Amino acid sequence: MTKLIGATLAVALVTGLTGAARADDANAILDKAIKAMGGEEKLKKAQTFTQSGKGTISIMGMDSEFTSRISAQGIDHTRQEFEGNFGGQAIKGATVLAGDKAWRKFGDDKTALEGDQLAGQKRGVYLALVPVTILPLKEKGFKVEAAGEEKVGDKPAVKVKGTGPDGKEFTLYFDKESGLPVKMAGKVMGFMGEEVDQETTYSDYKEMDGIQKATKVKATRGGEKFMEQQVTEFKIVDKFDPKTFTEPE
Repeated sequence: MTKLIGATLAVALVTGLTGAARADDANAILDKAIKAMGGEEKLKKAQTFTQSGKGTISIMGMDSEFTSRISAQGIDHTRQEFEGNFGGQAIKGATVLAGDKAWRKFGDDKTALEGDQLAGQKRGVYLALVPVTILPLKEKGFKVEAAGEEKVGDKPAVKVKGTGPDGKEFTLYFDKESGLPVKMAGKVMGFMGEEVDQETTYSDYKEMDGIQKATKVKATRGGEKFMEQQVTEFKIVDKFDPKTFTEPE
């Protein structure tokens, strides 16, 4: 019995040390990324920003062009607006997240998001915004550990496995040489409320308002093409009018 207890304790101690080492390794990866993207001071300011872009989205095998604008204040206050041609019909829409409240407007239809829909929106937002500055991963609510290496495209990347505030797991990939984030993989909520695997890649980094910003973003869902976007503008904002994060009219 004494030997069994000793062996169990030894395994627990080794496991704890290994877990701590993985966390330390992950933090080293994140620190390298933060430095490569402009440094902590600049990235702190860049957590409040506006971003514009254009691209195509694929729904049920049909590609539709769109333009978009995002206003973000941290990872819990966002306003995402889009305009596009869907099935020959011009449609505008907006999704607003304001802490524990959210709304979605598509054309003339407007819905308050609650329950699973609200949770899904929160998750989709933090998965999209974490790669912009990386800093949320070093804050309370997120857990990270190093998860080895894997190629993204034809280049080696180091992986950080993360767990979000909602307890859901995701994996963020960083170019091994430059340290810049190049891919995010995790589960998001699909159009019918189902969970789907989404992979998003980031490339064509350019300096935009003082930080290194990926200007080409591609996403797949369930292994199928979902979205391609070109970022055309990125601006850091001191603060937003509170009306920015209210229910869309």
